[in-house]
Amino acid sequence: MDQLSETPENLDRVSLEERQLARLRTLLKTVMGSNSFWQERLADFVRAGEKNAGIESLKDLQSFPMTTKTDLVDDQSQRPPYGTNLTFGRNDYSRLHQTSGTTTGTPMRWLDTPESWQWFLNSWAQIFRMVGLTSEDRLCFPFSFGPFIGFWAAFEGANRLGNLCLAGGGMSSQQRLSLIADNQATILCCTPTYALRLAEVAAEQGGDLVAGSVRMLIVAGEPGGSIPSIRSRIESAWGARVIDHWGMTEIGALGVECAENPGGLHILESECIAEIINPETLEPATADSLGVRRGELVVTNLGRLGSPLIRYRTGDLVESDSEACVCGRALLRLKGGILGRADDMITIRGNNVFPSSVEAILREFDQLAEFRIEVRTVRSMHQILLQLEPRPDLSVSESETLAQLVKNTIKDRLNFQPEVQLVEQNSLPRFELKGRRFFRVDAES
Repeated sequence: MDQLSETPENLDRVSLEERQLARLRTLLKTVMGSNSFWQERLADFVRAGEKNAGIESLKDLQSFPMTTKTDLVDDQSQRPPYGTNLTFGRNDYSRLHQTSGTTTGTPMRWLDTPESWQWFLNSWAQIFRMVGLTSEDRLCFPFSFGPFIGFWAAFEGANRLGNLCLAGGGMSSQQRLSLIADNQATILCCTPTYALRLAEVAAEQGGDLVAGSVRMLIVAGEPGGSIPSIRSRIESAWGARVIDHWGMTEIGALGVECAENPGGLHILESECIAEIINPETLEPATADSLGVRRGELVVTNLGRLGSPLIRYRTGDLVESDSEACVCGRALLRLKGGILGRADDMITIRGNNVFPSSVEAILREFDQLAEFRIEVRTVRSMHQILLQLEPRPDLSVSESETLAQLVKNTIKDRLNFQPEVQLVEQNSLPRFELKGRRFFRVDAES
C-alpha cells in the first residue's frame, strides 16, 4: 500500500471525505451557474453566490432531493434529444452513449465533454490498479462497440495506460475465441452471461480455455460476478479469476472488486459520494447490531461536470460490509456486490424473491445450457415459470430428473415451488451483452 498511498483510491477516510466535500462544492458551483436541470431542482438548497455554495459538510447533501431514472427520461422526452442536464454548450461535448432502455422502455442519451470523459478514464485507471493490471497484460473486449457504453471507457483507459487492447466488435463467438488465443489475451472484459457463452462455444469446438492465456475476467452489466454459483462456473470454465465491476451509463464506472478480497464491490468514493437509503422511507439506512446497512444505493458523481448526477437512486439493493477489507482501503465495500434490483423483487407466498437468487441456484446445475424466468400473476398472486434448456448430451430421462431436482432445490432454498418446463435445444436465446432472462406477464391468467 505504501507505494500507492498517493493514489485517490488509497486515501484514508478523513482524506477521502475532505476530497469529496471540496469536489461537491466545485460541482454545485459549476452546475448552478449554467445547468438548467440542476438550477431548477436545487434552487431551494444551494446558495449559488455564496462561498462553498453554502455547503458546510457532506451531511448537507442529505437535504437535497433525490433523482430517479424517470426524472431523466422525462426530461429528455420533454426537451429532446438530450434534455437539460448539460452544463456547457452542445459544441463542448464530444461523446454520446445511450442506455438499452430495458428498465424504462425508453433509451437515455448521455453526452460527455472531453474533460468528463477523462474523468471516466481516470476512474478506470483506479479500477485497473485495484485489480492488479500489469504492463504485460493484453485485454480483449468481446462486445459490439455501438452507442451502448459497455466497456468503451475500459478499452480507452487501458489503451492510454499502454496495454494492448483487442476490440471484438462485429465478430462471431468463435472468431472472438480465436482473437483471444492468437493474441494471447490475459484479461477478458464482458458480461457474466457472455463469459459463459464463450465457454459453451469453446466446449462445442473442443477448446481448452483452462490451458489458455486468460488469467482474469472483469465482468459487469448484470448480476453474476459476485454470485458464488455463477462466479464458480466462470472461473472453472476459464481457469481464471473473476473480478466483478459495477457502473452505469449515466453515472460512470464506480464499483469494483479488489484483487485481495473476492465476493464484494468497493465503491470509488474518491470519485463519488455513496449513500445507502431505506427505499421506502428514503431516509439513511439504519445500521444493525453488527454495523451493517442494507438498502438502495444512491450516488452523486463528482467529476462528470458536463452532465453530473446528484443523489441518484440507482435502484440497486446493497449491503455494506462492516469489517475492514483486507486490501486496507477505506472505500465503502458492498458485501456480495449488487444483491438485486428494487423493482425486480417479487413476493411469492410471503417470501421476497429476487431473480438473481433464482439464477444463482440455476447456475449450480452444469446440465443446464440456458434458462428463462417468467413471472405470471394468477388470481392476484405471483407465480414463477422456469423454462429450462438442458445440455444436448442429456437423455430425456436425465432432463426430466434435472427438472425435478431444480424444482426441489428452489423449494428447499427459497420456500416456494416454481413451475418447470423443459424446452428444446437451442430454443432459448444466447446473449452477447446483458442477458435478458427475467420476464413479467402482468395480465391476470
